[in-house]
Amino acid sequence: MRKTVLIVSTLNTKGRETLYLKEKIEALGLGTIVMDLSMRSGDSSPADIPPEEIAHAGGSSFEEIQASRERARITNIVIAGASHIAGRLHRESKIDGIVGLGGSTGSLMATEVMRSLPFGLPKLMVSSTAALPGLSTRYIGTGDIALFHSIVEISGLSNPLKNVLDRGACALAGMVEGAVTPPKAETGKAVALTMLGPCEKCASAVRAGLEKKGYQVIGFSAAGIGDRAMEDMASHGIFQGVIDLAPGGVGEHLFGFMRDAGPGRLESAGREGIPQVISFCSVNHMTPRKSTYKPEYKDRRKYDLDKYRTWLRMNTDELTQVARAFAKKINNATGPVRIVVPLKGWSSVDCEGNPTYDPREDLIFIRELRKQLNPDIEIQEVDANMEDPAFAQAVLHSAVEVL
Repeated sequence: MRKTVLIVSTLNTKGRETLYLKEKIEALGLGTIVMDLSMRSGDSSPADIPPEEIAHAGGSSFEEIQASRERARITNIVIAGASHIAGRLHRESKIDGIVGLGGSTGSLMATEVMRSLPFGLPKLMVSSTAALPGLSTRYIGTGDIALFHSIVEISGLSNPLKNVLDRGACALAGMVEGAVTPPKAETGKAVALTMLGPCEKCASAVRAGLEKKGYQVIGFSAAGIGDRAMEDMASHGIFQGVIDLAPGGVGEHLFGFMRDAGPGRLESAGREGIPQVISFCSVNHMTPRKSTYKPEYKDRRKYDLDKYRTWLRMNTDELTQVARAFAKKINNATGPVRIVVPLKGWSSVDCEGNPTYDPREDLIFIRELRKQLNPDIEIQEVDANMEDPAFAQAVLHSAVEVL
């Protein structure tokens, strides 16, 4: 069967350019479905999925969108409707890839639609604003999106723009038609593993041990974006287990710090019933932006990872609040959970001789966690630092038992 690509654009401003891209993609042997994200009226839309259908799927009407002056609100309606339709097309196996075309607003909307689709589906965004400071990270976020900076404005079919669109069509066709490895494990179980540099030795040992037992281990840097992506992928059924060594994004979200991993951190695996082993690399430290430091932060015990990053020790009240947030999330898990705690420091930073090392205060977190957790959730204490081989062996043993 011929594979099909979803083309997402605003045809009221980029109609000719979108239809040119459609022709180029079809000339390469692919089918197309054109989705029109326009929020203002132009000529009657030639799209397969017109603005009226998108507005209805978003719980509104195109007439209401046109009449509204609340740009943020109507943009969210269009994104919600388009994401709903794109998700349905994917579930029904009607699309094999997606490509977007746009400037700032068009790129923001199209990439939000792309991020609603699962990892592994080819995604390409052709954008004239891809290099603007701050926008590229917003476009990509946690999505596996290829971002193509057009350089020239997407306006008028000049030869330079045709060259960009031709290359975009060829790139997407290559991703859709090329022989690629499926994103899900075909043999053995796929296991997500979160980590940070200060628990890299533990993560490497756990990965090697699981791979010897036939598991596929997929690593994520838990600095706020990688762990968000892991949560998204877990909700799409990519993994059969999660080894969450570095869930510090829970506390970082609670207080709005740099490694904030969003409100859904530590929830997807539990909601999907996926087995979890959880530990605490960096959970007893925090990373507020230096531009937002409170005066008392300057008196905190701290550890400088490098000239850009400083970890501050959490106080006892903060540790208690974070423990309660952990318990609330873990208690909702529908699959097996094992918690493994290192009693002699929660990372290589958190070791004897370093200024933030305080295992007695860490016990405040553990006591509060035990108090709040469901009684059937096991907490295993290991008399070692997280980076000691003995702790990695304990995590590996627990992983094999719960997976």
